[in-house]
Amino acid sequence: MTRMKTKSKSQFQMAMATFRKNRLAMFCFGVLMILYFSAIFAGFLSPYSYDNENRNYSYCPPMKIHVVSSQGKLAWPYVNKMTLSFDQFHKRVYTEDVSESFSIKLFVKGDQYKILGMIPSSYHLFGVKSPGRLHLWGADSRGRDLFSRLLWGARISLSIGLVGVAISFFFGLLIGGISGYYGGKIDNLIMRMCEMIMMIPGFYLMLALRAAFPPNLNSLQVYLLMIVIFSFIGWASLARVIRGMAISLKQRDYVLAAKAIGLSDIKIIKNHILPHTISYSIVAIMLSIPGYIMGESALSLLGLGIQDPYASWGNLLSEAMGIIQIRFAPWILLPGFFIFLTVICFNIIGDALRDALDPTLKMEGQL
Repeated sequence: MTRMKTKSKSQFQMAMATFRKNRLAMFCFGVLMILYFSAIFAGFLSPYSYDNENRNYSYCPPMKIHVVSSQGKLAWPYVNKMTLSFDQFHKRVYTEDVSESFSIKLFVKGDQYKILGMIPSSYHLFGVKSPGRLHLWGADSRGRDLFSRLLWGARISLSIGLVGVAISFFFGLLIGGISGYYGGKIDNLIMRMCEMIMMIPGFYLMLALRAAFPPNLNSLQVYLLMIVIFSFIGWASLARVIRGMAISLKQRDYVLAAKAIGLSDIKIIKNHILPHTISYSIVAIMLSIPGYIMGESALSLLGLGIQDPYASWGNLLSEAMGIIQIRFAPWILLPGFFIFLTVICFNIIGDALRDALDPTLKMEGQL
């Protein structure tokens, strides 16, 4: 009889198999993939550019999509023209003008944009031909399509989390590994620096750093500046944890053997110390990204981040600062919903990864 050959799985592969069994975490992972895909192809998926406005549609409510004609027959999806009027309390009232309708077409030519920032195009997945307007989720105070601006804003709000956390974790891993491996004066110097950064509340430190730069920066400069600020704030806490892990790891037999054969300190840190911190780092990354998204939203909400007409979820939410606007145009709260959804998804995935990569935590919780 021939023996069946079984391929042994690594610890990481077993952890990922455990993670995939968590249905809630996989659902959240799918939601995030949809959000990031929508952000990457925002120009194609949105019917308008982020700065396309029509003041005649200021605070226009979400439009109804009709599939039944006025004669009661099935028809291709269409929207009616919206007519603006004011009631006795000077409140905007939009009514449908059934005498003029616009069919929702696929691959409509409209505002110019670049696919992946390189390929120019003017075709959008869906839309209506001018002079019609299509506002699936309503419009803002300047008559700009909220659905389109949410997709464009996702590019900034979601990318800042990934880029900022990548930079801060690179420095956190490297500096923490060096601190723990060498110890002594180097360790004392680095740890005191980390404590100085961590002793200041993160939000106030973020505001102070932003206030130290000129207020008349363009949106690209503000975007890069916020990444630098978030990276500067985020690396210290990770470096302290990695330092503690490096102190323990440098006493392991394989590290002592690497020293014995003459490997350089940099190679030992890179090949034998930091790889054994990956499990913790992955979990910490997933749990840190929401903080970066919230930080960008807070700065933009206060007017210190991305400025109009460029869109981010934070400055889109700034229109919901007044009770009157929320009462008469509740759809302007949608950016807050997407911030909440994204933060919840990252936290659930982070918790699931922690349970999968460190099963001892789950065992301790069951005792």
